Amino acid sequence: MNTTAASYLDNTGKDPTQRAPLVLGANDLHDVTDKVCGIIENPKPSTGWYVGMAVSLLLLAVLGYSVFYLFFVGVGVWGVNNPVGWGFAIVNFVFWVGIGHAGTLISAILYLFRQTWRTGINRSAEAMTIFAVICAGLFPGIHVGRVWVVYWMFPLPNQMEMWPQFRSPLLWDVFAVSTYFTVSLLFWYTGLVPDIASVRDRAKHRIRQIGYGILAIGWRGSNRHWHRYERAYLILAALSTPLVLSVHSVVSFDFAVAQLPGWHTTIFPPYFVAGAIFSGFAMVVTLLVPARKWLGLEELITLRHLENMNKIILVTGSMVGYAYAMEFFIAWYGGVHEETFAFISRATGPFWWAYWIMVSCNVIFPQLFWFKKLRTSLPAMMVVCLLVNVGMWFERFVITVTSLSSDFLPSSWGYYYPTLIDFTTLIGSFGLFFTLFLLFCRFLPIVAMAEVKMTMPQAHPSKH
Repeated sequence: MNTTAASYLDNTGKDPTQRAPLVLGANDLHDVTDKVCGIIENPKPSTGWYVGMAVSLLLLAVLGYSVFYLFFVGVGVWGVNNPVGWGFAIVNFVFWVGIGHAGTLISAILYLFRQTWRTGINRSAEAMTIFAVICAGLFPGIHVGRVWVVYWMFPLPNQMEMWPQFRSPLLWDVFAVSTYFTVSLLFWYTGLVPDIASVRDRAKHRIRQIGYGILAIGWRGSNRHWHRYERAYLILAALSTPLVLSVHSVVSFDFAVAQLPGWHTTIFPPYFVAGAIFSGFAMVVTLLVPARKWLGLEELITLRHLENMNKIILVTGSMVGYAYAMEFFIAWYGGVHEETFAFISRATGPFWWAYWIMVSCNVIFPQLFWFKKLRTSLPAMMVVCLLVNVGMWFERFVITVTSLSSDFLPSSWGYYYPTLIDFTTLIGSFGLFFTLFLLFCRFLPIVAMAEVKMTMPQAHPSKH
């Protein structure tokens, strides 16, 4: 049977208009394997991959220089001052943790709800989660100042019986982010095992056979293997789901448990979670639009996938806009003069430019996705998603810097000027992220072949 991207598969017995579209125009299940594994087996990657890797490695070198310079000179090379003791380091940390939320949502939550449209994009989104959390974990380690005692953040037994302050939200971050990273890594790797076995079986060089054979941990595709795989995948999906809500809620406690005007608000946990999903989906779209073109995956990662993600961006962007409005209402309703002043100062004070960049990128531009023509236009979605990523970074900047720069006492107010090292560290973190993602695209299956094939009519001949 000749299947096309418009073909449908009835996995749930629902109305055909509600069914997930088949994502591959192919006559045979082997076409999926050939297309995905061909990227790994190709001795010469595309020109786009080489260009992307060259730029990423350059930025990674910039990050390495910035970090080592920081170690040798000290945190004085940053723009932090009194009263703005938190600067780009914390802003970047919260930004990268938020980027990692889309992968867990696409993979775990949509899997539990049996949304088959996720199969073309879940693998790359999961990888993005891992790499974003790695980038996020860099900043708590370097912002403490004395990096040689960074292990003090962990509750390690010691002869002096000294322990971290367990009432500190910064320690909560250590537990939350490390748990999120561990579960996400296991979830990602578990889903990879059947596809790595396919790459192993197709490998012609001995080194590849051994390497992928070790990663495949003895997978042979037996009924017992599939049974255990599906059980493990379901359990890890169930464990990952509450982490979507808990991790960024804990990160928001870094601010919400403080008494500082602009931070002391109970809206932060749901507000941060919505913003994390918002920025995470924008980053997935930003990565997949060029990747599907350069790697020839237009039939596997279709416009239907991208449009569905743009719809989620529209919804979560509206939620973030609602949260921005509620912050002003809560400040007014609370009757605390300093709190009201803090939010008015954000929009009209010294950092007004950052606030309105945030509002424009996060609230106004995503509304373009109400129009299907723009929602399905590759240039339009790239522009909007890039602006969303910019806006979400500025959101964290506004929350962190504006509140610290104008606290209770006007005598202690001060302006924050980021330095060149602040900017190079931020730009370099993108180099680390894109380097890891490009290596993933080159050496591991970017699409979940086993899951895609399960949604194809050929995998269910009884349905025809």
